[in-house]
Amino acid sequence: MVIETIYIARHGFRSNWIDPNCGSPTGLPRDHSLAAYGETQAQELATYFQALPASKRPTVVFSSPYYRCLQTALPVASALNLSIHVEHGIAEWYSPVAPGTGLHPRPKAASELKAYFPEIDPSWSSIWYPPREGEDVDQVHARVNGLLELFVPEVERHFSDNHKCILLVSHAATVIALCRGLLSQPDMPLRVGCCSLSAFIRKPGAVGIVGAWEAKLLADGSHLKDGTARDWGFEDIQISNGKVINDIGIPGTEYLADDTCGPQIQRSSL
Repeated sequence: MVIETIYIARHGFRSNWIDPNCGSPTGLPRDHSLAAYGETQAQELATYFQALPASKRPTVVFSSPYYRCLQTALPVASALNLSIHVEHGIAEWYSPVAPGTGLHPRPKAASELKAYFPEIDPSWSSIWYPPREGEDVDQVHARVNGLLELFVPEVERHFSDNHKCILLVSHAATVIALCRGLLSQPDMPLRVGCCSLSAFIRKPGAVGIVGAWEAKLLADGSHLKDGTARDWGFEDIQISNGKVINDIGIPGTEYLADDTCGPQIQRSSL
């Protein structure tokens, strides 16, 4: 049984959009929880999946390691009696850090995040880590395409082909890059709202992963009582001289090395 359907959801509405001083449950900078509204959206996403025929429901859930994504994945996992697997390769996109300002944050490993979400199964090892120095727009798309080519076969191998429908919970930019990669449409216009859902079906006889899928849903919000909110697209980023404007790193990381990034397995091993 190979993977036939990939669902991709963006996390729900974030608490810091309501209270910028809300802090982080994990202590990691920029690792905000969902607002109450976002928790409701996550529950509505779970209700949607629960209402699907059993053959159409995801049977394994992968989440970005950020708290808001794990919170979004939790109601789905609970409703369908599934574990959550953490994959850093679908983590947040950050633009390149300004020189001398340090590195972007990196969430904890799955084994540590399990203290916050007991539903996490730490047996899955992330197969890709985004660079803490950030990425430009082309680089986040390259990261996601590289991840997809390794990730799908590795899921099939790791779980002995036991899953044909999977769910990924991620962030706006990463979700857009995932959608574009699966369709091999790198410039496809797309905006994604909080807890919106995309669904992709594998083309019969398709070879490879990138471009081997057709979309059944794209950033759809019909499962949400109030529809999509806080949508985002790459056209919203700030550009200067043709480049995305640099971001500021985390104070105290100026002298740290970005020593773990990129693929953690080799394509030839699959």
